[in-house]
Amino acid sequence: MKTGWYGELNKDEKKTWWACLGGFTLDSMDSTIYSLVMPILLSLAILTKAEAGILGSASLIGSALGGWSAGFLADRWGRIRVMQLTVLWVACFTALTALCGEFWQFLIVRFLQGLGYGGEVVVGGVLISEVIRASYRGRVGASIQSGYALGYAISLTVLPILLYFFPQELAWKLFFLIGIVPAILVWFIRRLVPESPVFTQRSPQQQKRKITEIFQLKHRRITVTATLLASGIFGGAYIMITWLPTYLRMELGLPVVSMSGYLAINILGSLVGPFIYGRLSDKFGRWKTIILFLLCQIGVVSVYMFASISLDITLGLGFLLGALQGGLASGLTPAFSELYPTQIRGSGAGFCASFGRGFGSLMPALVGIVSSHIALGYAMGALAITSYCVAIMAALCLPNATGVDLAQVE
Repeated sequence: MKTGWYGELNKDEKKTWWACLGGFTLDSMDSTIYSLVMPILLSLAILTKAEAGILGSASLIGSALGGWSAGFLADRWGRIRVMQLTVLWVACFTALTALCGEFWQFLIVRFLQGLGYGGEVVVGGVLISEVIRASYRGRVGASIQSGYALGYAISLTVLPILLYFFPQELAWKLFFLIGIVPAILVWFIRRLVPESPVFTQRSPQQQKRKITEIFQLKHRRITVTATLLASGIFGGAYIMITWLPTYLRMELGLPVVSMSGYLAINILGSLVGPFIYGRLSDKFGRWKTIILFLLCQIGVVSVYMFASISLDITLGLGFLLGALQGGLASGLTPAFSELYPTQIRGSGAGFCASFGRGFGSLMPALVGIVSSHIALGYAMGALAITSYCVAIMAALCLPNATGVDLAQVE
């Protein structure tokens, strides 16, 4: 019995989908461990709040550099080989965090973990774009983003269990040690998942390209515009992810119990959103769907920040916020992959998505500066909407390559 698009996939497509979903899920689990453990590290005086903020930035910088670097290596060595490396990399440096005891140790390990996480996201997106047939590429490529919500849910489940059986001084170390589990996925990828046929069919002339080729005249406009699109999407998303809990708790006085409910609803939205985006993008095109999601996100943010709403509506909008954020993030790397030829696809898609994420990470800091002069809600709303408008303008300037034959892109 066939179930939707999954039932229509052949064996190699299914294996690739499971490998990418598993990699994204387990890497998400590893990357979210830090945010969940941070209150413990602060309460034990292992880190200060300022140091915690620096570690968050270090991970994002590592993610940006890792995405571009891994994309470039995937263009040289192959998608599967680099995916194995990134999964193993993240697992090992997550586990090594358990041995850290000082700020500089956390800083180095956190940066290196970010390199692997950014790389896995990009290489997985490129791989699945090349393996999945064009008619299903949007929805299948987007669906692996739901692994972020799954990984986050796993982390949220494991930490309370550890804290129940162990004191927090030991529990946080064990939590990081569990991060080695994703290394098991490397065996599955190596044994069962085939290399992208688009990559293996490259001509000898295509096999060695400079990392700077994405900035040459032929590809420069695409690279700059796509990076601007990603910056706008991630900038608005990071504003809400970073500041919304503080806004709900400190400005609206939302109870802690309600905050937990909001988090659960938001994660559920992040799980559903990529599937909705993927189906719409295959039917209407990548940029039209992204613009639609951005317009809806502007509406949701406007209600959140500028309207007087009840607690029930606040929690309900958390689902829409998560769904729209998850959908937008899920569509970027597969869509960028359609804009570049095989020989620079990993490098191009990796740079646009990763550096867009890096530039977007500056927006929460800008909110902090602006909110010292105006109300936090107004600062969040105005800057998030500005970011989404920048993304809309960039999307309008990109060529539509929905469903293109990736083997023929030049």
